[in-house]
Amino acid sequence: MKKWRVAIIVSTVVVLVGAGVAYAAYDYYAGNSVEVKSVIATSSPGAASPGASATPAAAVEAASVDGLWTIQAASEVYFSVTTSRETVNFSVKPVTGSWQLNSSDPAQNKGEGSVELANLSSGNSQRDNHIKGNDYLQVAQYPNATFTTTSFEQLPEEWKEGEAVPIRINGTLSLRGLSKDVAFDSKAQFIEGKLNLEGSTVVTFDDFGMKNPHTVLLNTQNDVTVQLRLILAK
Repeated sequence: MKKWRVAIIVSTVVVLVGAGVAYAAYDYYAGNSVEVKSVIATSSPGAASPGASATPAAAVEAASVDGLWTIQAASEVYFSVTTSRETVNFSVKPVTGSWQLNSSDPAQNKGEGSVELANLSSGNSQRDNHIKGNDYLQVAQYPNATFTTTSFEQLPEEWKEGEAVPIRINGTLSLRGLSKDVAFDSKAQFIEGKLNLEGSTVVTFDDFGMKNPHTVLLNTQNDVTVQLRLILAK
């Protein structure tokens, strides 16, 4: 009888330990470790303190906005995939590129950006290496993801210091040797001599010749959200 009880106890411990290891492995491969950062300031210079009147946002001279802006080192691009457990974010930085603005001739507005996919990180090196490999991004053959604008919509006629404005950026996203026309729904902010931009668009695995990474344990949506967090300076 005692041997039988010992066997039951041992078996239970083995099952519990095995379940714990399995959950830890699941958590390691499916869990999110990257938070998407914001670059748009939540309050503008001159914003009112509680109970006080706000100071009107100062207009920005066109000459301060027009010209060539360069993407700064603190900028990041995120790729986000939603599974049956949670949304997993992949960060890529640095981002290189520029944005040319011309308030008197909108046709001259243009922008481009690029990231090296070898720098992609989700906080899980095994998962990252798998995503960078031949099944997905094929980074060895296609090292960069690029975006080139075709047009801007809703750019303000007058920028105001610290005021975030909605804009739409149309262009072409290229990845794995394939290209797709996309539109980034965005907001931009001129603040303290810099332009900050946040935007997002949705593509699918199919758009770039990749299979959905569905597994027996984990369902994955086919949509991939691409998010821009850019800081630009002259």
